[in-house]
Amino acid sequence: MARADRSSSKPPDPVAVNSSVRSTVEREIKLAVGDHFRLPKLPGTPLPRLRLTSTYYDTSQYDLAHAGITLRHRVERGKQVWQLKLALMKDRQEIELDDRRSAPPTLFRDLLFLHLEQRQLMPVATLRVWRTGVRVRMDNVPVADVTLDHVSVMKDGAVLQRFRELEIEQVNGKDSALPDLEWQLRRAGAEDHDGRPKLIRALSLVAPSPEPQPASDAPVMDHVKSALARHVRWLIAHDPGTRLGKEPESLHQMRVATRQLRAVLRAARPLLAPEWADSLRDELRWLGQVLGPARDLDVQIAYFREESIALDARDRRPLTQFIAHLEAQRNNVQEVLLNELKSERYLDLIRRLRQAPHDPTVVESTVTLRDLAKQEFTKLRNAIRHAGDSPNNAKIHKTRIRTKRARYAAELAEPTVGKPATRFINKACAVQDVLGIHQDAIQAEAHIRTFLKQSTSARAAFVAGRMVERQRQRRERAGENMQRLLRGLLKRGEKAWG
Repeated sequence: MARADRSSSKPPDPVAVNSSVRSTVEREIKLAVGDHFRLPKLPGTPLPRLRLTSTYYDTSQYDLAHAGITLRHRVERGKQVWQLKLALMKDRQEIELDDRRSAPPTLFRDLLFLHLEQRQLMPVATLRVWRTGVRVRMDNVPVADVTLDHVSVMKDGAVLQRFRELEIEQVNGKDSALPDLEWQLRRAGAEDHDGRPKLIRALSLVAPSPEPQPASDAPVMDHVKSALARHVRWLIAHDPGTRLGKEPESLHQMRVATRQLRAVLRAARPLLAPEWADSLRDELRWLGQVLGPARDLDVQIAYFREESIALDARDRRPLTQFIAHLEAQRNNVQEVLLNELKSERYLDLIRRLRQAPHDPTVVESTVTLRDLAKQEFTKLRNAIRHAGDSPNNAKIHKTRIRTKRARYAAELAEPTVGKPATRFINKACAVQDVLGIHQDAIQAEAHIRTFLKQSTSARAAFVAGRMVERQRQRRERAGENMQRLLRGLLKRGEKAWG
């Protein structure tokens, strides 16, 4: 059996990611099946029968499992890899590293620093899986792997438990075929899965689930504490993926959690001691500034990659150079980001955030959640009216910030206000999307002009001109919908908050 691994108590050094690290987004549907289930005939080609032996690692208290994280050493046809699976919205990020050593790689221990702290990693379960299945094709294009796993839970060579499960895993980035495949498999006898990963089932643990929301008539501070706890968990859950820097969505969700925490603390200011709440908000503002440059570059890189597809080869070449320029900036920003995430300032913030939902410093107040949401909506309404019918870029950006704050305050009040708050939140999301496009276009034009100053190519200048014009068109299209959406938002806000 592999030896236990002791995690260092000191902050990790910046994570060095080498080319042998592979990261993919795993999008799948799990189904439960009985002993007599057989795969129906599906269009595609059979997958080779595989034997997979996986040794899972966790702490003695299963801290990773309770956080929805799995770490395993897998052997498949003599090939040995380490795999780490992290939460990523509704999907999971799978990080794989070729490594024959029996102890968890330093890279993975560093990524999991916040979850492990000083606790040891040790083998907690060994699973042997016989896998059969079909790579489903539609119009000769592979869309999903449908696999049937026969799982044996092993200990000292003996089988402690056996079970089967069925998976539909997307393979080409488009999930439109998954619901149809699920329907076919249910017709063949598959049923609802309980949602537990194989390891959780093997250990007979309860699947990680969100803590129950306070009752609608619970004290106001119960709702504030619940919101703080939820966003802190979300922030910490996306810390490993942000450190790795392979999937932009990890950093995006960490930044969203940071903003939501600030918004909750801002909205709940009448309930909290100013020195306690304001100092925490200041540190969250700092974290948002640390995460912001990387997120902004992720947005621009994704946009320009999409734009390059529509260009012909000679125009695509200078745009490819521009994208490479942005990617180089992103790599530099990641280095700065990693240094901050290992700093004592960040680790102290995490300690304070973990404690905040349990022991906030409060003051006596009769304010209600509706009052808090109404206060933020009033600020938004004033900003919209002050901006007028033809707002400049600065006023549009201010309106965007006020919309986010009003939305987050509404989410805090939603359990007690109900459908009027939900409708306001939905409308605020639509407004945020349009105002976000407007802001992204401004930033994109700024990046293009900066790059153009460094280029002497006539073709690059021509493509840059086209791209600048596209950004102006994006802003104009956003402006066409802006006033209509803002009027609808004000209407929803008046109904929700009066």
